[in-house]
Amino acid sequence: MIRISAFALALCLSGMAAGAQDSGQASPPPRPADAAQSPGAVLRALDKVSGETTDLTIRVHETKGFGKLDITLSDCRFPAEDPTSNAWAHLTIVDSVSKTTVFSGWMIAASPALSALDHPRYDVWVLSCTTS
Repeated sequence: MIRISAFALALCLSGMAAGAQDSGQASPPPRPADAAQSPGAVLRALDKVSGETTDLTIRVHETKGFGKLDITLSDCRFPAEDPTSNAWAHLTIVDSVSKTTVFSGWMIAASPALSALDHPRYDVWVLSCTTS
């Protein structure tokens, strides 16, 4: 638990440092020796107007639509010794109507509010990485 907390803090600090840069690209989270990359992720999406939730299974470099959002997964990582304990995924979410990026960065399954999508109608968060 301490290792995950330390990783979350390091991720948060690296995200703040990346946000201070003008490059527009978030730097990846630190890669501990015991982290494994995944071929995909399971996300949960909520339409706040209808109350509908949908679980999306998405592969790395794939884009899936939910409502008026296009969600692209760039990377998904998890603790190698316990794949079900946590996941962190790099997502880019674009509003398909206005063609604007509404989120780009890392989301952590254990701390969804740490780096969250700020959209008036939709919520998207990471549930887990896929391991097969």
